Amino acid sequence: MESVAHEIGVGVSTLERWRSDALSRPARERAWTAAARFEAVLTTAPLDEAGKSAWCREHGVYPQELAQWRQTATQALAEPEERGASPQQTKQDRRRIKELERELRRKDKALAETAALLVLSKKVAAIFNRGEDE
Repeated sequence: MESVAHEIGVGVSTLERWRSDALSRPARERAWTAAARFEAVLTTAPLDEAGKSAWCREHGVYPQELAQWRQTATQALAEPEERGASPQQTKQDRRRIKELERELRRKDKALAETAALLVLSKKVAAIFNRGEDE
């Protein structure tokens, strides 16, 4: 404890007070590290629903949280090809992106042409309106 206190530059009594404060809080308020969540998933995996519920009550965790941790761990351990898109899907995505980019360029050109026609029509209207005033 003294080496840690010296390393971070605080007094031993302050460090002990922080530790006791953290341990005195309910388990629900404590942060679960990734390793602790994974350990919880491994510990509760062989338990039935009643056992999982009892473990959750004891450790201050909702069963939904435990299920979410299990899903996150499963996704993290999935094979890359399971997580990523298939080559067929990637090829379709590239084709769709090209189509969308082509459509965007076409619409940009049409918008620029419309803006130019609007400016020209306003100029023509301004020229002819001046002629009527005279």
